[in-house]
Amino acid sequence: MTKTVLKCLLFANLTVGLSTPTWAQDFDIGKSEFQSSCAACHGSNGKGKGPLSEQLKVPPSDLTILAKKNNGTFPFDAVYQAIYGIKVIIAHGTRDMPIWGFRFTVDPSKALNLTQSYSVFGIPNNSEVIVRTRVLALIDYVNRLQEK
Repeated sequence: MTKTVLKCLLFANLTVGLSTPTWAQDFDIGKSEFQSSCAACHGSNGKGKGPLSEQLKVPPSDLTILAKKNNGTFPFDAVYQAIYGIKVIIAHGTRDMPIWGFRFTVDPSKALNLTQSYSVFGIPNNSEVIVRTRVLALIDYVNRLQEK
């Protein structure tokens, strides 16, 4: 009985272990960021028709036509500035009370962290690095949403 259980556990571990790289390849961090932080207003397809869009005073932008409105070129800088908070988007709230909290801006209490630590993968555990990675992944996803 014990041998059978051990064989089943070994088989299950191998099955899960060998399929893990597939899971990692299928995960889209930009899409995940968009769905958790933007889709409520902009819609899961980015067209501005999210579940909360009708409750807002200013309708959310259609994020799929940003390139079209910019002569066919995706406006990377403008999108970066809007997400990171350099350019004020009234509907997103002030930077003192942004709609995302510190998801896409650096928490001031962590910005001056003088001791540098690293994750298991050698990536700095730095809030600035983490925030910019989120922002860039989100921009990449919005770029992929553009109408052709």
